[in-house]
Amino acid sequence: MQITSLEQMEQIVKSNKSLRWDGWTVLNSFPSEKGYTSKQGVFNRKTGRWHIENRYEPTAAGWNIPQKLVG
Repeated sequence: MQITSLEQMEQIVKSNKSLRWDGWTVLNSFPSEKGYTSKQGVFNRKTGRWHIENRYEPTAAGWNIPQKLVG
């Protein structure tokens, strides 16, 4: 799904606890043991668990994120 406005993207991030901002990039992170061997794997020091983290970087047309994250 193409999100073209910053206000709409801010609302989506605010309403979905698995999303967060990294500058203008939106990150989707969820716990997964597969994170240990995945290219998208990151270790969360707070929880001590591996996560899979997908990055959605903005383009001139906005953010292209999966429909399931929109709600």
